[in-house]
Amino acid sequence: MTAARVLIVEDDATLRRALCDTIEFGGYQVVDACNGIEALVHLDRENVDLVISDVQMAEMDGTELLQAVRRRSPQLPFVMMTAHGSVRDAVQAMRDGATDYLQKPFEAAVLLDMVSRMESQIPVLDSDDIVAEDPASKRILEICHRVAVSDATVLMSGESGTGKEVLARVIHRYSSRVDGPFVALNCAAIPENMLEAILFGYEKGAFTGAYQARPGKFEQANGGTLLLDEISEMALDLQAKLLRVLQEREVERLGGSKLIDLDVRVVATTNRTLTEEVAAGRFREDLYYRLNVFPILLPPLRDRPADILPLAVRFLARHAGERRLFLDDTARQRLVEHLWRGNIRELDNCMQRAVILASGERVDACAISFDDAPTVRTGSLGANSDAVVESRPVIAEPTSPALEGDLKLRERELILDALRAVSGNRKMACERLGISGRTLRYKLAKFREEGLVLPGDSVLVGATQ
Repeated sequence: MTAARVLIVEDDATLRRALCDTIEFGGYQVVDACNGIEALVHLDRENVDLVISDVQMAEMDGTELLQAVRRRSPQLPFVMMTAHGSVRDAVQAMRDGATDYLQKPFEAAVLLDMVSRMESQIPVLDSDDIVAEDPASKRILEICHRVAVSDATVLMSGESGTGKEVLARVIHRYSSRVDGPFVALNCAAIPENMLEAILFGYEKGAFTGAYQARPGKFEQANGGTLLLDEISEMALDLQAKLLRVLQEREVERLGGSKLIDLDVRVVATTNRTLTEEVAAGRFREDLYYRLNVFPILLPPLRDRPADILPLAVRFLARHAGERRLFLDDTARQRLVEHLWRGNIRELDNCMQRAVILASGERVDACAISFDDAPTVRTGSLGANSDAVVESRPVIAEPTSPALEGDLKLRERELILDALRAVSGNRKMACERLGISGRTLRYKLAKFREEGLVLPGDSVLVGATQ
């Protein structure tokens, strides 16, 4: 499932960068604009799932933008940021049609919690639109329809990018909980020290930065379905607390003393083999059996070849916009013969590139570029760096410890130089280095573990406003 796309509208460049970094860190896609006029241009050109906008901006402020968005997209979630805790601004924003508001300054955790709650309001594609042409896919879809009518906990396994979240939404849509919320939490995307608070909620003053009480994911999903994506990435101590909540059907917020009854259907996903994780001591055996009530294994895309071309056509139409493109026989042959180690997500990426590379209406073999093509971009970090090629891992020739250390040192210097050159702007640094945002975040996290202070680091979001 493609991550939600968030549009950040903020005229202060430093704050805008901090907001975008936080959103990307939470595992979401992000686009940004410096005012309402630029934001409307983005909304005309691309799909956006959530808008987060400041109020006070030149040319077109947040109030005018909200009114314009409501005329175009009445159901689009819109969060207004109000400065200095202005209650009057917040009340007016809600009257004008804002979905919710944030009072500056706020912690990064509060922002991610807000985005996660708004994500549950994003319209879900009708499950009838799901591509299931291969016999294996049809069997899996039929199984999902059958288990949906029960309240059984579902454990969905499969490689990354196989469509586990899409099928979790199918189970919710065909269940008796369809009128309740569908809440998704990616356990791998949330920092370990924040995951417990986001999952179980917290009371005001429970920890530094907890300025107001917040319900957790379990409370938000009450009466509906909670998707725990990549459950195998959860720390062992938190697994124990999760097990208790699942067993007792009640949750207690951090810093609270009141038990809250739950009526939640849980669907968990993993891209690992949990029996192996249990044997290795990385996953609790009792939690595994609590989750594994109804197991579903999703085969990789290479094992359901009849889905490849229908999916490719669907993605091509989605990314082409008003252009009319079609796959010729040479392109179709290349697509069918590819192994798709990145599964549906890789196929989606491939079709986005095909739209860019295609000339005219025909997409031929020359426009089909796979993720594992060893394309090195200008300004790369070095031939042996895993940040150079946006592809599957490649087995490199053995290097001596001294050489490996020199390469890592040179890589760090290049990254830091690029950050300084763009005043800490992560997006511009990625463009200069020719790497993805995910790769850069991984590298920067490693540098912080070494005690480095990085250009553009910010602790409190909105504190400068």
